[in-house]
Amino acid sequence: MLSNHTPLVEKYRPETLSDVVGQPKACNQVASLVARGGFGRRGVWISGPTGTGKTTLARIIGRTLAHGSCTVETVARLLTPASLAELLQGLHYYGFAPGGRCLIINEAHGLSRACIEVLLDGLESIPGHATVIFTTTTLGEERLFEGQIDAGPLMDRCITLGLTNQGLAAAFATRAMEIALAEGLDGGQGLAGYVALAKRCKNSMRAMLQEIDSGAMMQAKAAA
Repeated sequence: MLSNHTPLVEKYRPETLSDVVGQPKACNQVASLVARGGFGRRGVWISGPTGTGKTTLARIIGRTLAHGSCTVETVARLLTPASLAELLQGLHYYGFAPGGRCLIINEAHGLSRACIEVLLDGLESIPGHATVIFTTTTLGEERLFEGQIDAGPLMDRCITLGLTNQGLAAAFATRAMEIALAEGLDGGQGLAGYVALAKRCKNSMRAMLQEIDSGAMMQAKAAA
């Protein structure tokens, strides 16, 4: 039997910068860039630990420039030089209001040497109404640079945004508890229980919400 259940990770994904938890530095940087004209004609490179909001932030940035139907989201390892060139070419056409276009490439550490070469040319000629956003884990970024691929020239063409997983336990715990209470999935352990959950999940909000979604906090109450 098919379920209509929407995972909490998606149901409560932040829609605006003010909704993002625990990343004030990156959010302030984005807000400043938007105030100074936005992201058109630039690449944006977002890196950080798993579950800290990279894809969420990429989508929020995309919405400042492009209508949702004019944003394409893909995964780096699925790209070929030909398919990537086609996506980059598509950025040259105006979209619906507000007229922009956005390409989000997740798991950018999976980019091949050939695709990076296509990007080096493509980002040089990106139109003012378009942007390309890359997301990658911190570990993936390190591996990309430590490998045989010289990704430095690609980074030189991007604004860089670094997300952190430090000092997030309290902020993530507070938000996770709010969600659990709203969904009737709170086991009554109080904030301390969610701080412990954050630590177990290594400050990954995605992992925390998956645990709550599975009923883990209710099970903790039963076990007690």
